[in-house]
Amino acid sequence: MNPQQQDDLAAVSSRFAVHGELVRIRPYGNGHIHDTYLASYRHRGQCKRYVHQRINHRVFRDPPALMGNIQRVTRHLKHKLRQAGVEDLSRRSLTLVPACDGSSFYQDPDGNYWRTYDFVEGASIYDTVASPRMAYEAARAFGRFQNLLLDLPPPRLDETIPGFHDTKLRYRKFLSALERDLWNRAHGTGEEIRFAQSFESLIRVLPRLRNQGRLPERVTHNDTKINNVLLDAATGKMLCVIDLDTVMPGLSIHDFGDLMRTGSGTHREDERDLSRVGVELPLFEALARGYLAETTHFLTPTERRYLPFSGQLIAYELGLRFLTDHLEGDVYFKIRREGQNLDRCRAQFKLVESIRQHQEQMVRLVEEIAGRGPSHPVRDLGSHLN
Repeated sequence: MNPQQQDDLAAVSSRFAVHGELVRIRPYGNGHIHDTYLASYRHRGQCKRYVHQRINHRVFRDPPALMGNIQRVTRHLKHKLRQAGVEDLSRRSLTLVPACDGSSFYQDPDGNYWRTYDFVEGASIYDTVASPRMAYEAARAFGRFQNLLLDLPPPRLDETIPGFHDTKLRYRKFLSALERDLWNRAHGTGEEIRFAQSFESLIRVLPRLRNQGRLPERVTHNDTKINNVLLDAATGKMLCVIDLDTVMPGLSIHDFGDLMRTGSGTHREDERDLSRVGVELPLFEALARGYLAETTHFLTPTERRYLPFSGQLIAYELGLRFLTDHLEGDVYFKIRREGQNLDRCRAQFKLVESIRQHQEQMVRLVEEIAGRGPSHPVRDLGSHLN
């Protein structure tokens, strides 16, 4: 960063109720949407770190509503964990740092929205799953997240991105981008376009079940990538779920589906060697065991039955989104090289095929795991949250 950027960021950081003197600030992470910075402060001879984020208000068009959701959710999580006697609360849920005026965010003179979190020390983030144990811990973290938010008091959370998991809407946007073809990219994506069109029937399954009242609305994370879980760097155990921008009303199986998408294989999201892309059953089984350990007591039979299908659907949905963004000139997802969104699309579509091939086996695994019951008493939160 140049000196002017450093000065601008220092000015932003001074608007939050942080402790100490700013020592260093630098870009952090590899997220697709926001601009994220890790800042170090000297406080009473100790180093205290915070995460400052500039919210992408072109994606999240109502930042005050977004931050209202996050504030409510983090407070409720802290409350439930405290009730259960959990120690080290600062590492078990994200902690919002208020702006100096007491708000959950700061708006700068240019109209940008900023927020700040305590940095969770001693935690690790992984973009791909390295072992069944890691898959289990990540899935358990997202299952617990849903569990703890079952009794979030009214009112209903705001929809930060309306239609986020509306696959029919995603398909219509794909068709619109294809028709306009503003960047003349359709000619190089014929195979991907044909795949998208041939699997259109996937988009009708969950809406039908929801209309029949068989899939209840819950508070869900909606972006359950494996790198949205913090794991303890020393023990590998789950700490907390991060990236709460899309926490809103949704379907539990959308969350499991997205977790399958990133946690049931060891390939990268933009893997070019498609022979490496596919579901690995030991990883899927670990995901199912971890997730069901926290959710068996509240999931309906239909929710359980469609857990494997949801992985296929979410991989298809995200493949559509990557393909649409490629056709529209890479305006949503950040790219580091030409054609990266197309590579991401191809990997997702290959994963759809792989999950489809293993669908029946995965359904049997889920029912077997659920039939045995959870590996620990999920109803008694105090007995296993530490």
